[in-house]
Amino acid sequence: MTQADTGRTGPLSDVTIIDCTMALAGPFGTGLLGDLGADVIKVEPPRGDAARSVPPLPQDYANPGTGESECDFGGYFASINRNKRSIVLDLKVAEDREVLLSLCEQADAIVENMRVGVMDRLGLGFEAIRARNPAIVYGCIRGFGDPRTGESPYAEWPAYDIVAQSMGGMAHITGPESGHGYPAGVSVGDIYPGTLLALGVVSAIHHARQTGEGQFLDVGMYDAVAFLSETVIANYGFEAKSLGPRGEHHPNLCPFGLFPASDGAVSIAAPGQGHWQALCEAMGREELIQDPRTRNTYVRRQNQEFVLEVISEWTAVRTKAEVVSVLGGRVPCGPVNTAADIFADPHARARGMISEFDLPGDNGRAAIVANPIKFTATPTGFHRRAPTLGEHGEEIREMAGRKRSSDQEHE
Repeated sequence: MTQADTGRTGPLSDVTIIDCTMALAGPFGTGLLGDLGADVIKVEPPRGDAARSVPPLPQDYANPGTGESECDFGGYFASINRNKRSIVLDLKVAEDREVLLSLCEQADAIVENMRVGVMDRLGLGFEAIRARNPAIVYGCIRGFGDPRTGESPYAEWPAYDIVAQSMGGMAHITGPESGHGYPAGVSVGDIYPGTLLALGVVSAIHHARQTGEGQFLDVGMYDAVAFLSETVIANYGFEAKSLGPRGEHHPNLCPFGLFPASDGAVSIAAPGQGHWQALCEAMGREELIQDPRTRNTYVRRQNQEFVLEVISEWTAVRTKAEVVSVLGGRVPCGPVNTAADIFADPHARARGMISEFDLPGDNGRAAIVANPIKFTATPTGFHRRAPTLGEHGEEIREMAGRKRSSDQEHE
């Protein structure tokens, strides 16, 4: 497990991001940028990001802004708002809007995930901010995109993760084969748009530094999930075939799925001939290597019920560890891990994939997942826990004021 680092060391350490996002999608994307070294300034309304109060909560939690506790956030907020500084700005107040605009004069990018038109009505839309800083990148996440990049009949609709998963095609191919679809176990409809936003912002900053020209970019949650569900589009685009719920196994490759163990389940993927042969040998079923029903992945898929029965009979009487000890390194496989399994896995420790840190006050230590992007020269890392509401307000206001004073001296 990795401890919190002491400073920004990632490849984006010369980048400043003004983060007006809340909830999950936007903060996840800006959290990635913070991991990569960017100075991410989280702008929150007086009551704070509502995600602060989402469980799991520490024992000594109190609502943001009350001063009743030193810790005003839970695990949900901590996980996606690491490596950020917080300032409270009421964007309905002219003085606070001016602070935001002054910060934008010094920043590489501003990002937000509000409904279409909200920032424009506040006088803080792309055009207004570009007037103060022509090189700034303005990134946003919308449920169905922003009219600046393409009109949608749903542009004004609110959206959440489950809506994006449903409309983007992912929910329909997830879950039991006999069903009508399931949402994914994690909020992919938020997390993937946030990931794409981070990539888009970095790309636009690269362009701005070459040309001096900023630009507007958006990621529609619907669009992102459709992009992630590329197989849905490709199958229909080539054969007019609408895929149904996948269940525990692949629609075309066999074996390629989850199998029961005596203490849970394991994944096994052996569609190629070499891996199929190794699996058959491990199970003591060498005759299936050349059996007409199982000799290649095409016929195995035609006889999937038989194949799954054979493998399940072998795995069901063994523990996850026993199956993996036999197949590991020979056949692509792995246990279906719980969170406790991941914390105990030597891979997670070796790769530094769990970050531990001290919570504010007397709340002890906690842990969140670490960034999987690993660099040799500019290491990424957890260098700052999530901020309490407005924790860095004074230093950020000083940062905004310094540039204004400097400008006045030259007038």
